[in-house]
Amino acid sequence: MSLPEYTDVYNNFDPAALEADILDGRLDSGLNVCHEICDKWAGDPSRVALYYEKEGGGDGTLTFAELKDASARFANYLKSQGIGKGDRVAALLPRTPELLIVIAGTLRAGAVYQPLFTAFGSGAIEYRFERASTRLVVTNPENYPKLNDVKVCPPVVGVNASDIGAAIPDFEETLAAQSSEFEPVMIKGNDPFLQMFTSGTVGKSKGVAVPAKALLAFYVYMKYAIGLRDEDRFWNVADPGWAYGLYYAVVGPLLMGHATHFNPGGFTPETTYDMIRKYRITNLAAAPTAYRLLKANDHVLPEGENLGLRVASSAGEPLNPEVVNWIRNRHFCPVKDHYGQTETGMTCCNFHELAHPVRDGSMGYASPGHKVVALNEKNEEVGAGEVGQLAVDVKASPLFHFDGYTWGEKDPFVNGYYLTGDMVVCHGDGCFSFSGRDDDIITTAGYRVGPADVESTLLEHAAVAESGVVGKPDDKRGSIIKAYVVIKGDYAGGDEQALKDELQELVRRRLSTHAFPREIEFVDELPKTPSGKIQRFVLRNQAKDETGA
Repeated sequence: MSLPEYTDVYNNFDPAALEADILDGRLDSGLNVCHEICDKWAGDPSRVALYYEKEGGGDGTLTFAELKDASARFANYLKSQGIGKGDRVAALLPRTPELLIVIAGTLRAGAVYQPLFTAFGSGAIEYRFERASTRLVVTNPENYPKLNDVKVCPPVVGVNASDIGAAIPDFEETLAAQSSEFEPVMIKGNDPFLQMFTSGTVGKSKGVAVPAKALLAFYVYMKYAIGLRDEDRFWNVADPGWAYGLYYAVVGPLLMGHATHFNPGGFTPETTYDMIRKYRITNLAAAPTAYRLLKANDHVLPEGENLGLRVASSAGEPLNPEVVNWIRNRHFCPVKDHYGQTETGMTCCNFHELAHPVRDGSMGYASPGHKVVALNEKNEEVGAGEVGQLAVDVKASPLFHFDGYTWGEKDPFVNGYYLTGDMVVCHGDGCFSFSGRDDDIITTAGYRVGPADVESTLLEHAAVAESGVVGKPDDKRGSIIKAYVVIKGDYAGGDEQALKDELQELVRRRLSTHAFPREIEFVDELPKTPSGKIQRFVLRNQAKDETGA
């Protein structure tokens, strides 16, 4: 099968024609996201929206028709609580059908869905509730205890509430008591339907309200980069508590009327291969960490076994050539690298469904509907072979949907460009390769962590005077988090290892399990500028030297 040429699709891209083709509603006059990702596919009662594994074993399916029914019931409950257009509704749930019902029901009511990653600690949850003025949260017995330490917690609905031991409404009973009829609330293209938070490098995470017009960009990514075909069985391993999982494991496939897959269990090579075999997955998407761990445990896959993957996609950090070659040799399929951010979605990709030259190790080309460039320090476009900051030309990008942080935490726009903060090599032919961050963000196992969040959490411990947190190169995770900690002079604690354990547990509990420092080194002082700012680049170089990288 011959693929369309990238340059033809890119140069002739027509956003108005795309909108008319894929949406029942209209961005200017009104649409409902739940209708677009659920209702319009619900006419066929056998059409499956979700295949899922159960936490205690076994499996199940949720059809579009069943999702329509359940989402209407949840929307009716929201309305009964005075929750509607623009209000934030959160879920602190693993990858279960209840999670999908909360998302769809929130969107049916015209409200805004706010994801919460289940590894978040109480501090991270509390901050997001306060910022977003969250009106309701749905959780389960495993995650409910985290809410006990949240100072201002919205009303809670519990999945299996009888196992929680608190007087809160039960999710299943609540839905059963509601009508299955609910007319979707219409919103406009600029109205938000998702309330995301991105990792901050200075201070706290920043709010990103994703507008309904982002549906067009999500579709373009799924169609051309992921290359999702009608006959595919698609699994995006990413957790919907984060942008990549929510945008492209939930909204993207359902927008195309395509089933998605959930596995609530933790990632292991064995469970991953079991899932691919069981559901005969042909189109796989995951973070580089997943592929690196599969490669590191090559013995788990029997020699010569072909799992039937047609294509694989990677996003979150650069995919190194060794892993690309391993996937080609062991899984008999191509893997393509894609680049994006919480703010923008995926904007620069190697495309499975478009023909273009492929440069090993690159992030690829601008996604149709976007114009991306590399800028020097004077915000001028750089030439071939030069390094610059990746930026989006806003006026020349009809599918660019980010108009600023929700609460004005930072202004990333300069002279009509959105500055990503990522440094790239410009190859001069429309292709770019990732070079690094121009700030201190840490990408560990596919998760982006702001060092300031970890540092401020460490400071909550009575022993800590100050700390500097950086990423340290690691073969499996890309980077691990390392903390250089200065202990207070008057602290009379126990042994060093016990203190390290306490600090790690503090970050796990208050921030999240993926943000805790795997290494802690006690130092007498931190390198600083004359004005007293920590010089993280010195610590980064030191950590890099320790690995011999």
